[in-house]
Amino acid sequence: MPGMARMAPMKMGAMQGGKAPADARSPDWSDGVPPSSMHGMAMKDMDDTAPVGMLLVDRLESFAGQGGHGQSWEADAWYGNDSDKLWLRSEGEREGNRPRDGDVEAFWSHAVATYWDTQLGARHDFGEGPTRNWAAFGVQGLAPYWFELEATGYAGEGGRTAARVRAEYELLFTQRLILQPEIEVNAYGKDDVQRQLRAGVSSVEGSLRLRYEIRRSIAPYIGVSWEHLTGGTADLARSDGRRITDRRWVAGIRIWL
Repeated sequence: MPGMARMAPMKMGAMQGGKAPADARSPDWSDGVPPSSMHGMAMKDMDDTAPVGMLLVDRLESFAGQGGHGQSWEADAWYGNDSDKLWLRSEGEREGNRPRDGDVEAFWSHAVATYWDTQLGARHDFGEGPTRNWAAFGVQGLAPYWFELEATGYAGEGGRTAARVRAEYELLFTQRLILQPEIEVNAYGKDDVQRQLRAGVSSVEGSLRLRYEIRRSIAPYIGVSWEHLTGGTADLARSDGRRITDRRWVAGIRIWL
């Protein structure tokens, strides 16, 4: 650059050499301020293995649709640490004064990778028809692009098998207004006519729910959901005079503690 050659050379000394002045900052940079007395904030007090718990009622809603009206729910609760948790899950619906379809699951959930857990436990089905009990195993976690995924396999009495795959996503319009699409596919390995099911993929369910978070822990929502029966399960429903596809308008609240 013009003029740079005429500049006198600079003498570089040691970057931290020399003696500090008498009024210099204290050696530990505290300037005499004592450390915080907030309990648990010091690194030595932090413990990743300390158990914590949470209850999430993801869905507590009323619905009205072509096939009728009623209420439905979906809830998760867990207690444990970063590596191992006791995980409880339940979902279902009711019409009139009794459950039409529902299940409760209990798992031991173990972390195997960042954002991914394996699950081993049991499931109990109730509602219309006889109850069913299953051994359950699966994985759940957060896929790239923030998709939440669950894939669970089941083995029951009499050689029965089943599978459920679910995916959901949260699309933030603002920090409080959130659209949550969800899709779920259910399949069974054997016919179970008493519970109105045939072997194969039995149903595909989807929903769109728009919620507003008054607080992070309380969010009312509105939306639409639909269920489409497929294969032999659809044939069974058709012969019984039931709908193959049911679309519903929903309104409810999401709560976590």
